[in-house]
Amino acid sequence: MFILKRQDVEITGLQHPKTGQQVPILNYQGQTFRLINVFSAQQAEEARAFWRDLTDNRGKACVLLEETDRYSVWGKIRLEQIADDPQGGVAAAPLFTQASLLMLQAVFFDIEDLLGNRQAGSFQKEIAEIFKKWKFPQADTPDAVKNWLEVDPLGGVKMPPWQEHHLNTLLQELHRLGKDYFGNTSFVERAIDILEDMPANERKQFIDWLNQSPLGDLWSTS
Repeated sequence: MFILKRQDVEITGLQHPKTGQQVPILNYQGQTFRLINVFSAQQAEEARAFWRDLTDNRGKACVLLEETDRYSVWGKIRLEQIADDPQGGVAAAPLFTQASLLMLQAVFFDIEDLLGNRQAGSFQKEIAEIFKKWKFPQADTPDAVKNWLEVDPLGGVKMPPWQEHHLNTLLQELHRLGKDYFGNTSFVERAIDILEDMPANERKQFIDWLNQSPLGDLWSTS
């Protein structure tokens, strides 16, 4: 639909009336858009491909916002639609967050086992910086980051209210870091294998979601 610059738009936060959480809203020429996905400055090609897929192949009204340090894709929405959405369009399905945390932990433990504690500590710091930069809820302190790296996501712990764009960002950055630490994509298969711990139907839902996004190419084991 449009490719916009930061000076073209106004970005505000709308408090969802049911969940109380802030929903990022982009305003452009009287139209409102809700955040769908975020990409780093180095992922211009992936951002444009994701945006084109939504607009050209799926018929969605979306804008691609180009900023100096990131790209973001926003989908057109009426403000009353947010209020009518029982989930608030805010938190991703808990099973998606569980699966994403399992993959994060798989890469972390891989680094710890194969590269040692020093490299694992460095990885933990980089993940913490990602959580801070992209404003992940309940992941803004070193203790919180350590918790999400160690807690059993399938052990009945309440999942953080991360949105799908948070999960997209986490899995994109996790793949980038994995390649940086290992020098290849050997970690991908092991990270996917850990999802076998999930109930089969939930694992399938997550894999289907993953494969329908640009992330599917990054985490493919075929």
